[in-house]
Amino acid sequence: MTTSRDPHPVTGREFASPVPPGTGWPGDPATARTPRAAQSADVVRLAGSARDVGTLDARISVCRACPRLVEWREDVARDGRRAAFADQPYWGRPGPGFGDPAPRLLVVGLAPAANGTNRTGRMFTGDRSGDWIYAALHRAGYAKVPWSRHAGDGQQLDGARIVAAVRCAPPGNKPTGEERATCAPWLDADVRLALPTLRAVLALGAIGFEAFLAAARRTGWAVARPAPRFGHGVQVPLVTPDGRVVPLLASYHVSQQNTFTGRLTEPMLDDVLARVRTLTG
Repeated sequence: MTTSRDPHPVTGREFASPVPPGTGWPGDPATARTPRAAQSADVVRLAGSARDVGTLDARISVCRACPRLVEWREDVARDGRRAAFADQPYWGRPGPGFGDPAPRLLVVGLAPAANGTNRTGRMFTGDRSGDWIYAALHRAGYAKVPWSRHAGDGQQLDGARIVAAVRCAPPGNKPTGEERATCAPWLDADVRLALPTLRAVLALGAIGFEAFLAAARRTGWAVARPAPRFGHGVQVPLVTPDGRVVPLLASYHVSQQNTFTGRLTEPMLDDVLARVRTLTG
């Protein structure tokens, strides 16, 4: 078992892997006193009582409600690091949301990657998927720079926030149905807190699309039945509890299996984000 401390690629400060909360990792929203969910009922309680994004992100980042996911993310952080990152500390915790706390756009993905968010502690950061989405967000005017490599690298989002249906890296990139259900209240809370400023939602992939529709229903939005079907470029009008229409747009996920094969191209993603920008202003 790896017990060494390694220097952060940006700050040079040494950290154990997984990173204990409140020890100085760039952007860590939690402290040693942040309450931790140990089971699904705790997730419901802690997500439902979060009154701001900072509190929500802190609670997400220390969640331990899914034993299989906790074991996997921490095993990767200690002993399963990719060779290219063997000299770096691994976050090894759930991925909190990233971006503007009062977003006009909410981007919903599937789950963190084992050597991406699970390493860096930031959504879609440190892997090829992140290269794609942050470059596209930069071209659309939401991201400060066209890349996101490490927490603390200067990346900022203006008017957009990135979240996920599941917050821990799952084995084989496949969370179970039970794990998705346990994690769902975190997404519900993100939807609730974003509501006052939200103008559009972008779902990356079918699971993110379905997860947002389910969260919208649970939080009182009007969603057509039968459920809208996922497809790249689909745009679905949804009605919020306060009576506004907030469209849900869909894109193929920015995973390598889509971008390397040409199923998703930069112009395809840019086209969807151009429509999003028109909606959000």
